[in-house]
Order: sequence, then structure tokens, then C-alpha cells
Amino acid sequence: MHMVIAKLRMPWRQLALICVGFSATVALAVTGAWAVFPSPVASFTAFDASPQAYSLPGPGLNPDQLELFAGGRQEFQQRWVVLLGIGGKWGRGPTSNAERCADCHINNGRGHSPDVESETLASTLVRLSIPGEDEHGGPLPHADYGDQLQNQGELGRVPAEGNATIEWHDRVEHFADGSSALLRKPNLHFRNLAFGSLGPDVMTSVRIAPPVFGAGLLDAVSEDALLDIARRQQQLGFNGRLNRVWDTQQRAVAVGRFGWKANQPSLRQQAGAAFLNDLGVTNSVFKVENCPPIQIACRKRPRGMVPEQPERAFDALLFYLRALAVPARRHLADPLVQRGEQLFAQAQCAVCHVPEMQTGNYPALVQLSQQRIHPYSDLLLHDMGEDLADGRPDYAAGPRDWRTPPLWGIGLSETVNGNAALLHDGRARNVAEAVLWHGGEARAAREAFRAMAAADRAALLAFVASL
Repeated sequence: MHMVIAKLRMPWRQLALICVGFSATVALAVTGAWAVFPSPVASFTAFDASPQAYSLPGPGLNPDQLELFAGGRQEFQQRWVVLLGIGGKWGRGPTSNAERCADCHINNGRGHSPDVESETLASTLVRLSIPGEDEHGGPLPHADYGDQLQNQGELGRVPAEGNATIEWHDRVEHFADGSSALLRKPNLHFRNLAFGSLGPDVMTSVRIAPPVFGAGLLDAVSEDALLDIARRQQQLGFNGRLNRVWDTQQRAVAVGRFGWKANQPSLRQQAGAAFLNDLGVTNSVFKVENCPPIQIACRKRPRGMVPEQPERAFDALLFYLRALAVPARRHLADPLVQRGEQLFAQAQCAVCHVPEMQTGNYPALVQLSQQRIHPYSDLLLHDMGEDLADGRPDYAAGPRDWRTPPLWGIGLSETVNGNAALLHDGRARNVAEAVLWHGGEARAAREAFRAMAAADRAALLAFVASL
């Protein structure tokens, strides 16, 4: 649908009226066998399995909302250029990792890590910190490079901070039936560092870009709902925990729910941090450029508007992210998928990848309020074992802790993104590899998967692919 829209170049209001008709038609056309939610229109479900599956507006938006959605989509696709540059919106840099949101979140989906060491990090970045905590209990940025390595600067004016490459080390894991899988683990290398060595105490973490659809629904889940999940998990011997992080705008500690370690409290702050760190664009959440003291050229570079992202445009982008629909499940009547769902529960995968949540009141987009949703996540932190540890704490998240990533839409990743990269650093190339990396609290689930007969493993994977 979006490709047709781009070709027509319609005014937003005219586009909005067309989208209303599209949403209503889709909602009425699907059969009950597809419906995961009681009401497809109310639940922000998109019945689409094409490369645009992560990019559709939720059903039930009114014409004004669809107009705002279209404007936010334009901001998501907006190319940013350095001050006085051409071919985009001014404000990028002085240092950055990308020029558009869509560069990393391909078709609103996940990024991928490079396959060979010679490949430049594109939709992947490297977090940095040193031992200690900042004034709010968060990671302590590196004195010369900040909290993220920016591999792009401004030609002739501001140098890039440096480059990072990934070398993969393979290892073989065996299933109980004698079959095997080849796993890979990243070994990070830094090159062309502009401001000297990172030092022996630096802590690093490779991160791929996560999908962005469904973010509004996750933003709408209440703290009480998450605490209730944590209490129920504790009764089963699990230790899911909320991260407690600093809310920059509220100037208070808040529940973390976004980011690989749940280190951002809201969709607004998550987007603001991405604008600043990934694009080098200041905004109403983060108004100061990322220029450590040693980076003189960065600090002296002429400034444009402050903030560089106008609030109206930022609000449109946030509305777009909130209003993106979640792809509906597929193949629900398939006996193999149904068997896989039973095995998923028996292996206790569903303890952390919680099938259902309830949203609370959400004034930012009232249609997301009081909805039953199926993210297959608990948004909580779990110890995932030493093999997945990055050694880098982030507020209450320890070196081995990761937030349970949502599984909804995962079966369409290859179609949408052209890859099925999973886990925080993209090391897993499919779901089976991802499961085999699970440790810590998830070790028993991993071993249950390893012990399954090949037919049962195939059923469980078919279930996950249906999400």
C-alpha cells in the first residue's frame, strides 16, 4: 500500500480517507480463523504478510489521525544532512551512525549484524561505558567517546570516532538425537580510533536495531501489569525484574521498558535517544550534542536550530510509531502449529515470552487503551547466562541481564527485513540458534528444546513462525 501512496504523492488528508477505507475493508474481509484478538479493528492488528507487514496503520484510526500517521511516516523516512548540506533536512551530526531512522529499522523491522569482518556496521551499533555509574545510576560514558561509537563524521570538518568490525567464531551444538547446529559468537575489533585507545576497562555491547511496530501498545502496558507478571514468575522459580531508569523529562526514576536492557522508560525517550545518538539530531528530550571534551572539532562545529528536530515533526513521528499495527498470527488451524504451541508452554518458554498482556489507559493514543495484546514478552529483565553476557550493566540490568524481546511478527522477519537475525547482537540467524544460546533462567527451556525429537522441534519452530 505504501508503494502506491508514494507514487500518487497525495495530500495527507486525501490519503487519510483512503487508509480508513483500506483498514475497514481488511478488517471485514478476514475470517474468524485468523483473529487472535476479539476485535481486529479495536486491537491494532494488521492482516498482511507482505514486506509491508510491519508498516501499516492500526485499524480504527480516524482521518485526522491517519493524516498524522502519514506525516510521521515521512519523518521516519526523512534523510538528514549536515548543516548547509543538500538532499535532506539540516541537523545531522556532528557525529552519527546513520542518516535516516529507516536505515537501521528496515521496513520498520530489525537490523542485522555484518556477516564478514570487512563489512561496515550498518544497522548495528556499539554501546560503550566504563566502570561506575552516572549521577542517576546509569552507565558511565567513556570520557572520550561517550556511550556509543559513532562511525560517521562530517567530511573535512569533524572526524568520525572510529570503526568497529565483527569477527565470527563458530561452535557446534548437538541435539539429543545426534543432529547439530552451527552457532556463531561475535568478536569485536576497533579500528581507526580518532581519539586514542578505548582503554583496558572499557565495556562494550554490540546491538542490532529492534523492530518498531507495536511500540505504542508496549508503551501502554501499566507498571502494575508488569509487576503482576513478575510476581507470578517468582511463584514458578523465575526472577523477572523491572529495570528502574532515569526519565529525562519527568526528572524522576521510572520503569524501563524499551531497549535491549529495558533502559528507556517511554517511547518518547527511546526515540529521542535514537535521534541524538544514531543521527546526531537534537530534540526536545535531548537538546545537547554528543561531543565529549576531547572532540574539539565536534564542539566547535556551527550549530543550527536547537533543537534540530522541530517538536511538531517529532510528535508526528511518535504518533507513527504508536499507531503501527501488529501483524496478525497465521496458520492457527495447522495441527503442527497447535502442537508447537503446546510444546512452547511445556518447555516453559511462555513463562517469560508471556502470550497475553493488558494495556492500561493511554491518553497519547486512546485506541490503545484497555486492549488485550499478545507480544510474547514480559518486558522484564532476566539473567540469560554467561554465553549471552555483554559484561555491561545498565541501571538495574546486570552484565548477564536482557529484557525479554517480543516475539510477535517474528515469523515475517525474513520477508520484511531480508534477514532473520535474532538476539541483541544478531548472532542467531534463526529461532533454533537463538534458543540454543539461552542460558541462566532460560537454561531449562533450552535443554528441553535440545532434548526434543526432531518432529517436536519442528512443531515448536512452526508455532513461533506463526506469530
